[in-house]
Amino acid sequence: MKKVSVIIPAYRCSSTLRKAIDSALIQEVPLEILVLDDCSGEDIEGIVKEYGEEPRLRYLKNEKNLGAAASRNRGVQLASGDYVAFLDADDWWEPEKLEKQLKLLEETKDVLACTGRRLCSPEGEELGKYIPVKKRITYQDLLRHNSINCSSVLLRRDVARKYPMEHEDSHEDYITWLKILQEYKTASGIDEPLLNYRLTSKGKSGNKLKSAGMTFKVYRYMGFGMGRSLCCFISYALNGIWKYR
Repeated sequence: MKKVSVIIPAYRCSSTLRKAIDSALIQEVPLEILVLDDCSGEDIEGIVKEYGEEPRLRYLKNEKNLGAAASRNRGVQLASGDYVAFLDADDWWEPEKLEKQLKLLEETKDVLACTGRRLCSPEGEELGKYIPVKKRITYQDLLRHNSINCSSVLLRRDVARKYPMEHEDSHEDYITWLKILQEYKTASGIDEPLLNYRLTSKGKSGNKLKSAGMTFKVYRYMGFGMGRSLCCFISYALNGIWKYR
């Protein structure tokens, strides 16, 4: 079975990091876990040391605060796996998440797989809301709305290195998925709640007005003209209303 490098940026996450790490450790695939301490002032290293001599777990500290996107990029460069999986420190996975994704990518020959997600409160309680994904996602699908959640992604490492996350003043992961699908055409989806996603006010999606402005920037960074950017943005807005209604 292919090896997976799990990349966890860690910033002001001491209350949730353990659950994220635990959910990665229970995955029954060969893996390494890279926890990238982004200089939050918390004892992230101490939390990692609680796991003793766990050989799959690595602690890495950024020399300065880089932000989530640059931390993920650093993790990709240091990863030794055939695939990389991104996991935010306030989210967690269900068992068999990576195993199912590896099997699916072997079948479809895609370079990227994502999953559906269960929405949870900041305290980790289920809210009874599930965000589905299509079994195959095309570039045109993705232009209409970003159905690929970063913490659900399993991605071939060489592709992650080719398309690093850029423009952190926008939704940099969305730009990366768009560029990947421009080249590789489709991504695979598992329509199961294999990701538990906390709704918090800390993330970029917490402020919906600000998030909307960042999404419009995505289309501009992709090189779209004003007209096409507005069309894509209107589709994004309508899908956003449906998704969180």
